Amino acid sequence: MRSDSVKKGVERAPHRALLRALGISSEDFGKPFIGVVNSFNEVVPGHIHLRTIAEAVKAGIRSKGGIPFEFNTIGVCDGIAMNHPGMKYSLPSRELIADSVEIMAEAHQFDALVFIPNCDKVVPGMLMAAARLNIPAIFVSGGPMLAGHVRRDGKNQTVDLISVFDMVGSVARGMLTEVELEEIEIAACPGCGSCSGMFTANTMNCLTEALGMALPGNGTIPAVDSRRIILATETGRQIMTVLEANLCPRDIITRESIANAFAVDMALGGSTNSVLHLIAIAHEAGIAFPLSSVNEISQRVPHICKLSPASDTHIEDLDLAGGIPAVMHEIASFMDGNCKTVLLNPISSIINKGKTRDRKVIRSIDKPYSKTGGLTVLFGNLAPEGAVVKSGAVDPKMVVHEGPAKVFDNEEEATREIMKGAIEKGDVVIIRYEGPKGGPGMREMLTPTSLLSGMELDKDVALVTDGRFSGGTKGATIGHVAPEAANRGPIAAVKDGDIITIDIPARKLELKVSDEEIKKRLSMLPEYRPRIETGYLKRYIDCVGSASTGAVFKK
Repeated sequence: MRSDSVKKGVERAPHRALLRALGISSEDFGKPFIGVVNSFNEVVPGHIHLRTIAEAVKAGIRSKGGIPFEFNTIGVCDGIAMNHPGMKYSLPSRELIADSVEIMAEAHQFDALVFIPNCDKVVPGMLMAAARLNIPAIFVSGGPMLAGHVRRDGKNQTVDLISVFDMVGSVARGMLTEVELEEIEIAACPGCGSCSGMFTANTMNCLTEALGMALPGNGTIPAVDSRRIILATETGRQIMTVLEANLCPRDIITRESIANAFAVDMALGGSTNSVLHLIAIAHEAGIAFPLSSVNEISQRVPHICKLSPASDTHIEDLDLAGGIPAVMHEIASFMDGNCKTVLLNPISSIINKGKTRDRKVIRSIDKPYSKTGGLTVLFGNLAPEGAVVKSGAVDPKMVVHEGPAKVFDNEEEATREIMKGAIEKGDVVIIRYEGPKGGPGMREMLTPTSLLSGMELDKDVALVTDGRFSGGTKGATIGHVAPEAANRGPIAAVKDGDIITIDIPARKLELKVSDEEIKKRLSMLPEYRPRIETGYLKRYIDCVGSASTGAVFKK
């Protein structure tokens, strides 16, 4: 066992002395040491209950003869961090999470790890750590939040966090009163869990099932459901089986399983951030997975689920409809059933048991929302390295669009002008210098997109950025434009009034300016000066790579 290096031999007497101070007995030194990586904190609603999950995991470990050791990672609430300088820290936290897990696992030589994530950057950060360390590991999330409900016009209305963001735009346009907004605000987040739609956190927790790194139900069982505790206990037991078999993450996370995860992602119409994160996870596992491969999957796999923000359906509804096993069963012909899982059985064993209980939530591949996936990667002279759009949440009349650019060099400037009513139907809003390096941190543009939605402009206005979007964003919102403006990508050459062409079916994003003119404009730009020159973000600027390769640190 790895842990023998801290507990066996006469020379380890000092180590054992320290371990005895934790309550470890002489008998315990012969048992496996299991790290329980908990992202509990009292800031994030998705993490406030994770002490309970951890206790269940530890009980499961002890029941099978292991010794659990719990330690923590950081976790950022993207909703609270939105639309102010705090969002610059969200994506960079992913790298810190991965690094901190590596440090703790290597310093203390755990034999195996149980990961307890829930919200946006914690799930991919922990998956990156698992792939990097490559010791037996398993995941169990805290589960999704239930949707909220309000009574309006004599009818029950389902609401969630995105409803609140959208309604801010409605108030700004005089379509809703502040009293009505407060009613929605109070109802939208009724308790613990990751926000209730198919946003980034829930997308990544569902895809952890598809990867084979978590037990069925991980992505969809609600946080407040007793089945979540049962799942956590069973996960604690199962890590002992995974350890005994010496099944490691890189046995599970392969090119084929990454492709499986993307197939499920396309069926679900998940968060655009999943593209960034799955490519980063593949990188940690030593797998090359270019953006072009994502489009190949998108062209094959139909979009069969529409959840919030694309509809009023939420994760709790997906769970009742059969969850991820049911989704995988529907798209089985597009998946590799031989991929390994933490159950020690191939993923086909889960796929075969999947059963759809509600066709309103999970459609068959014969009657999809779209014959192609819910995410699309666009290429063109505006995005030579690619850009990503949640095509499953774009209004049909905006899948092909051409309009004049209105250019902003940061999110705050764009938000102010949107609030002033400066954006007109047909416009293409450009928000640049918000990429991994330029932001820094590749902020999510949920506030400007939600304002446009709340103003009922999301069906007439497109938004293009080298930053990111929340998984809760809908409309013709195209992010991850690469190369970014800070690296003199073509988006830095766009001027007000330039015509932008968007053709999602053809996977095209074009600036209607000649290549010679683009080169001329870029050559005339002043040298890029980082917005932040101290602290972690300065180091992040120096290290981070392109969004097209997962915004991982450069070698």
